[in-house]
Amino acid sequence: QVQLVESGGGLVQPGGSLRLSCAASGSNIRINAVTWYRQAPGKERDLVASMSGGGSTNYAEPVKGRFTISRDNAKNTMFLQMDSLKYEDAGVYYCNMFLRNRSSPAYVSYWGQGIQVTVSS
Repeated sequence: QVQLVESGGGLVQPGGSLRLSCAASGSNIRINAVTWYRQAPGKERDLVASMSGGGSTNYAEPVKGRFTISRDNAKNTMFLQMDSLKYEDAGVYYCNMFLRNRSSPAYVSYWGQGIQVTVSS
């Protein structure tokens, strides 16, 4: 069974930086699209950034120019570099991957467990 494990969250001051990682466990994995979402308290889970299997990226307007999504296919890992963080960037960040492996030839959506990002002075 594939699992996605997130790391890199925590407390940061406004203007600071964090780098989130999301690693997929398992073997013979092929990843297609990857996406980061954020859920603030009492709000819906919103898309933050995505990258297609071909490498095309898409960002939510509030994070354009500050966040960068990337991936390392050889390590089955995706990243979110967050710079110039603002109070409104705080929330629980979830990674999502569409991937397939030997036991599932069709692409299936997997979610990370979520990781807290707190922006506070």
